[in-house]
Amino acid sequence: MIKIKVNGNKAWVTFTVHPEQAEAVAICGEWNEWQDEPMKMKKNGEYSVTKILPVESEYQFGYRIDECIWQCDDTTPCVPSPFGSQNSLLKL
Repeated sequence: MIKIKVNGNKAWVTFTVHPEQAEAVAICGEWNEWQDEPMKMKKNGEYSVTKILPVESEYQFGYRIDECIWQCDDTTPCVPSPFGSQNSLLKL
């Protein structure tokens, strides 16, 4: 799930994912050259992180669960990746 709050030319984007079982979840995207960024686990088992990104942009991203499972966000369109999987597409 993604929540977006726009203020001027910046957007506060909160990414939330609730995997069935996970010990660690990271988000990876074009905004940081696909580097893993750890997400924080909430008491209800969801993982989330908020990023500040420029508006009028689009980014591909995905969630890396336990360093081995790649998952798209349920609320965004998915596009093919060059590795034969799917990436989420965020349009701001």
